[in-house]
Amino acid sequence: MLDLFISSFITLFVIIDPPGCAPIFAGLTSGASGAQARAMAVKACFIAALILTAFALFGEQLLAALDIELAAFKVAGGIMLFLIALEMVFEKRTERNEQRAEKVRATPEIEDVSVFPMAMPMIAGPGSIATIMLLMSRQTGTEHTLVILAALFAVMLLTLLALFAAPALMRLMGASVEAVISRLLGVLLSALAAQYVIEGVKQLVLRG
Repeated sequence: MLDLFISSFITLFVIIDPPGCAPIFAGLTSGASGAQARAMAVKACFIAALILTAFALFGEQLLAALDIELAAFKVAGGIMLFLIALEMVFEKRTERNEQRAEKVRATPEIEDVSVFPMAMPMIAGPGSIATIMLLMSRQTGTEHTLVILAALFAVMLLTLLALFAAPALMRLMGASVEAVISRLLGVLLSALAAQYVIEGVKQLVLRG
């Protein structure tokens, strides 16, 4: 169970990327007071946790309702995660998030950034939704489910702390350190994505 928790935690940490969310959040809330920024951080993490928990618990039923095989979802999800990993290695994901943040900042009437873009799509985006569903698809039993959810909540807590400490993290990390961390996480994610694709292909071949 400990191994499952650690592997799930690392996987979710890599894809959600709390250190990468911090500078985006700091930029979006630069005009807000400390209390307002903290309130938005709590709201963003709470909504993202609800979305990811819903997909973790009911994602498989959703696939069944859409007549999508789990093996096919593993292949598609693995490919999508691999594309995200490439973006992380070449810093395209960070650039896209910053562009999205600039668009929100340029719209004066949007003050609360907790739902969009923080909760979705920056925290609970396509990558993290696919990841939590893939993790759940590989496990059976209530205990395994609870362990994966515990890993998710642990990552969400770290994300909340990173958003709280966003200004300090920006001063501490700097752009160069953040770029190195993002590239390393991207390499790990690419290996995980390849593993999902291999598993899905094996299941489709055996079924056929």
